[in-house]
Amino acid sequence: GAWCCFDEFNRISLEVLSVVAQQIQQISLAIKQRVKTFIFEETQIRLVPTCAVNITMNPGYAGRSELPDNLKALFRPVAMMVPNYALIAEIRLYSFGYSDAKVIGTKATQALKLSSEQLSPQKHYDFGMRGLNALLVAGGLGKRKYGDRFPEDVIALRSFTDVNMPKFTSADKPLF
Repeated sequence: GAWCCFDEFNRISLEVLSVVAQQIQQISLAIKQRVKTFIFEETQIRLVPTCAVNITMNPGYAGRSELPDNLKALFRPVAMMVPNYALIAEIRLYSFGYSDAKVIGTKATQALKLSSEQLSPQKHYDFGMRGLNALLVAGGLGKRKYGDRFPEDVIALRSFTDVNMPKFTSADKPLF
């Protein structure tokens, strides 16, 4: 009955996707036939029909493949909304012990948004959820290290700067 989730599934090469599609089809067919055991990759295995395969994809990004039709047919699409980054930042900062998490979280997300709009496009820049998470973790470590010895906004700004400045090109550093 294992469930598995393959994250960013469409980053896998088409050749591998084709093999995976055949394997998932075998499992799906066994579930539909309600068999107790089936042959998988030349090995007889017991089927627990509550097993499931889930995938996530980020279509439209560089380096992503379009799924083959036989694989598309095995999954149901689910539309996702863009998460509320400010709310996520606020909650994470509260969990790190910040009292002014709402204001600092909003500023952090606004800084990332402005950075994505105004800094030069670089492959190593990430102003999405991964970038936000890196800032928040650094802010949490800063709060743990300095506690109440400095104002929270100073701790957060210092932590955020420490995370971002090493990544920026010399032309982008003055803009940040």
